Amino acid sequence: MPLERIFSSLNISATGLSAQRRRMDQIAQNIANAETTRTEEGGPYKRKFVVTAEAPVTVFPKYFENAIHLERTDGNHFKDEPIRDQMPVPSGTEVVETAVDQSPPRLVYDPTHPDANAQGYVAMPNVNVLTEMVDMISATRAYEANTTALNASKDMTRKALEI
Repeated sequence: MPLERIFSSLNISATGLSAQRRRMDQIAQNIANAETTRTEEGGPYKRKFVVTAEAPVTVFPKYFENAIHLERTDGNHFKDEPIRDQMPVPSGTEVVETAVDQSPPRLVYDPTHPDANAQGYVAMPNVNVLTEMVDMISATRAYEANTTALNASKDMTRKALEI
């Protein structure tokens, strides 16, 4: 197996962990502001969500390879070098942006609230705590899957070094 493939599996898992952590941070912020009716931008808090995509090809394996200074000790090691330079190395997930949910705010009748309008309705954030909890469970499961993949990659690398 080319060296980039071994390190790319670690890189893919690491980028997945980072993306899921950002997702969980955003969900926590949404839940914390589920009752915020007044923001600096004016109006109620608007739900935000993280948009992820496939990351462009990076040179992470080369950095890693240079950092640990791997050297060829046998002519049979890394014998596919001309081919490996032509093969794209997968690079994982990246956070593209933090988008704002444009759905309208919920209107709640509460004439005693300081932000109530003339009819007594308060514009509440468009955050549904139940939806946020489902997203949080999804992000947690994805984080766990990336951790499992990372540990499997480490075990495979360790076993390969024992050969």
